Amino acid sequence: MAAYFVAQYVVNDIAKYREYQKGAGPTIQASGAELVVFDAAAETIEGTPPGPQTIILKFEDTAAAKAWYNSEEYQAVVGGRLESTDGYAMISQSMNAG
Repeated sequence: MAAYFVAQYVVNDIAKYREYQKGAGPTIQASGAELVVFDAAAETIEGTPPGPQTIILKFEDTAAAKAWYNSEEYQAVVGGRLESTDGYAMISQSMNAG
């Protein structure tokens, strides 16, 4: 079952965030993930999100998403996102009735 890495945040330090992007991009490509959404100005119609930046990556399954996130390569760069943004990230399955 497909799984999605979803992150939504506000970028507070654009220079540091750009460094993160340069490092994260190759890890995403190497994982076989599909970039579904990259929106720097998502429009909120309900609730209060942490920020307008929205990223959605599609993985084959939850195990693949976690393998990418926990990989040595991604862990070497993810600190740049965490230090330059405020928000959240999650992994969600496409049809998990839980």
